[in-house]
Amino acid sequence: MNDFSREVTSLALPTGAHISDSLKVEEDVRHVFDQVMTAYGFQGFLVMTVPGKDVRFLSDTVMMTNWSKKLLRGYDAACMLTGSPVIEQLRRSTVPFTYDARADNRRRVDGKNEMAVELFERAGLVRGVYIPVHDIHGNRGAVGFGGVRETVNAKEMTELTFLCGYLFSRLCEINGKKGRKHGPLSRREIECLHWAAAGKTTTEMARILDLSEYTVNHYLSRATRKLDSVNRVQTIAKALRAGLIH
Repeated sequence: MNDFSREVTSLALPTGAHISDSLKVEEDVRHVFDQVMTAYGFQGFLVMTVPGKDVRFLSDTVMMTNWSKKLLRGYDAACMLTGSPVIEQLRRSTVPFTYDARADNRRRVDGKNEMAVELFERAGLVRGVYIPVHDIHGNRGAVGFGGVRETVNAKEMTELTFLCGYLFSRLCEINGKKGRKHGPLSRREIECLHWAAAGKTTTEMARILDLSEYTVNHYLSRATRKLDSVNRVQTIAKALRAGLIH
């Protein structure tokens, strides 16, 4: 297992720009992902944890992205995560791979082929690459880049794999430090975790708590950071072990 947590001073982009070795906050990492995306000719990026079989919404896994809220909401509203060939491949393999929205979505078995293709074509994310990553604690994630450019070549894949491994490690380290600095969970955060542990969807929790879905996701994301977790499932497990929810 490669350790990307050490300081790196020699990472450079095809444009000739060098990546700073001083990434202290999330915004620093976001800026570099934007640089990488642009340097390799993509229009979108997504950093996520690899969802388990019980996770139903992509928004629950997102750590950082420049995807529009409209795209994420449309994806989740259509419940596309469950039948996604890309997500299934990320669960099975740690090898980077390219994707084509039209070709890959033909393999869907949930009848949402054309809906998925239309969503991504409208967003300009018709083809790209997904790179499985991990941090020093073994937490699994993935970085995706998408756009309209031609398929990446072997050299680009090698470069992107190393860059993404380093940036994901730094992001996890920053989030871990940030989580340890936060205070105790708020009443609303505990309520949201309670209903999440009971198996309620974001939509159901919003209805029960008389909140918007966006607000529910905000409380759950904040609880995830406070408990130094990488996804909702791990957050619930930690809250249960700590006796914060029953």
